[in-house]
Amino acid sequence: MSPHRGRPPVTARTAGAVVLAGAALLYWNGTRTPGAADPPDRSGTPAAGGTASPGGPSPAAVPPGSAPAPASPAAPPPSPAAIPATGPGTFVTAKADGRVVGHGGRVRRYMVVVENGIDVNPEKAAAEIADVLADPRGWTRDGTESFRLAGSEPYDFVVRIATPGTVDAICGRAGLDTRGEVNCSVGSDVVVNLKRWKLGSPEFDGPIGEYRALIVNHEVGHRIGRGHETCPGPGRPAPVMMQQIKGLKGCVANAWPHDRAGTYLGGPPVP
Repeated sequence: MSPHRGRPPVTARTAGAVVLAGAALLYWNGTRTPGAADPPDRSGTPAAGGTASPGGPSPAAVPPGSAPAPASPAAPPPSPAAIPATGPGTFVTAKADGRVVGHGGRVRRYMVVVENGIDVNPEKAAAEIADVLADPRGWTRDGTESFRLAGSEPYDFVVRIATPGTVDAICGRAGLDTRGEVNCSVGSDVVVNLKRWKLGSPEFDGPIGEYRALIVNHEVGHRIGRGHETCPGPGRPAPVMMQQIKGLKGCVANAWPHDRAGTYLGGPPVP
């Protein structure tokens, strides 16, 4: 889903995310090679809390004799032409401090920063990312990982949302080729391409919030030490650490590390 390079991530259990320090390897084409880039994710997950509520009012909210109000249509996705090709390379930090989520391991503090001049509200993006990491289907489910959103240093990793040109510049300094299209993990940064954040993936037919959750779960998975996995069998959920953009190999698209019962939705590791 994104290139990875930097120091090996700090782990409580080592699960993979895409944003810590050190000598992290790049994951690309199913292999772990220094200085490679993952393609954009193609499966999704609910972003802010994981599940979408059905549209329209509840029966109790409808006056007697009235027809239920129709659900508001979903806003159309922005045109690719509306995504700026590059930006100033400077960032604003989300003014947000969250509670600790999870009940095990060292608490990993993370910040969310957004490039100046792009149509992404830093606080809203931080809340969306925090909700994904707090979801009971996420990396905290097995009791070995904990996270806390922070508005200032110190931090363990930074989620950085940036224009394609800025992503290419940041990742390129580490020898990674993101081609204006994909995300990367380098140093203590998880670098999210604005194009993927706003448009999702042409391979994923689903709500943009689900796709964003997949980005977060996959890349944070790398950050906590998890490598790529592949499909465990036809009809089964694709592992969140699978490069689903490259094909599901008979699996069903999935954006969460665990199911609602707490079972890890993994698959065979990719060498």
